[in-house]
Amino acid sequence: MAKTLLIVYHSMTDGTHQMVEAARAGASAEAGVGVRLLHASQAGPADVLTADAYIFATPENLAAMSGQLKHFFDRTYYAALDQIVGRPYAALICAGSDGNNAARQVERIATGWRLS
Repeated sequence: MAKTLLIVYHSMTDGTHQMVEAARAGASAEAGVGVRLLHASQAGPADVLTADAYIFATPENLAAMSGQLKHFFDRTYYAALDQIVGRPYAALICAGSDGNNAARQVERIATGWRLS
């Protein structure tokens, strides 16, 4: 049975979009992996619940994750809480500086969902 990787992203410039396209190409090359690439404004709770693993990608905006990605988490967090425990995730941060705070914000949400 194929596993589904959900990539949720926001990109105001092409930087984050290029990163997720590379991630999609790499994951799609693996046998048994289906990849869904969704803009943060399009992804919803059902997308999160039906995926087996996640990549969350965001530009660093004013030392934080983008508002669009934050809005995605706001819309999906409680609907997925306690239902996706232990699923793997990765974060991609397109940063002009160190990206640490944006990465920390995504990590805190993933910790709340108890992703691995």
